[in-house]
Amino acid sequence: MANTTSAKKAVRKIERLTAINKARRSRIRSFVRKVEEAIASGDKQAAENALRAAQPELMRAASKGVVHRNMASRKVSRLAQRVKALGA
Repeated sequence: MANTTSAKKAVRKIERLTAINKARRSRIRSFVRKVEEAIASGDKQAAENALRAAQPELMRAASKGVVHRNMASRKVSRLAQRVKALGA
């Protein structure tokens, strides 16, 4: 248990940031799932629109430190590759 005032404040801060990060991670997963569902249904237009919405969310999470920037870039790249393959 935290004894000092600064340690108690740190605990409160960590709890607040954990909740924010959890919400951001959940939001990312929702956006990525929408892209994957559109790809699965074979609707290229919907997949492109979903990817266009998911990309800034992933990059925002990376810039906030919720996920690693390489992971965000990799996800965007792989999703874009799959969306592009729909048209072929």
